[in-house]
Amino acid sequence: MLWFWAAYVVATVVGVLHCVYNIYVLHMEPMNEHDMGEAYEKTKPWHPLYNLALYPIAGWLYMRSLADPTWQAALCTGLLWAGICIVFDLVAWVLIKHPWRLSFKEFYVRYQPWISLIYLIIFAAPFAGYALVV
Repeated sequence: MLWFWAAYVVATVVGVLHCVYNIYVLHMEPMNEHDMGEAYEKTKPWHPLYNLALYPIAGWLYMRSLADPTWQAALCTGLLWAGICIVFDLVAWVLIKHPWRLSFKEFYVRYQPWISLIYLIIFAAPFAGYALVV
């Protein structure tokens, strides 16, 4: 789980910093209670790329730590990582009240196709790691 959480935290921090950069350096409109704001909207296509850069490395680091890496282990890990991410995102970005909180519709409908691509990348990352290890 160390590699999953490391990739999750780094991808989240990079995404937040990108949004902050858009607000303070590029002077884009921030999020407010009525819309997601230009600064956030402009970062959305980049979010899968952050995950694509980080999660395959996490998958490789995890798979190489196994005594006998198998595609079955990659499948179980991918399902576990994607499942944890889906549940954690729901709690952290939709249910818990904070300034950057999104509604269910904003996160799971208006964030398409980006959120689906992110979950697909996270699911596939252990397979990428397996392919690099064997």
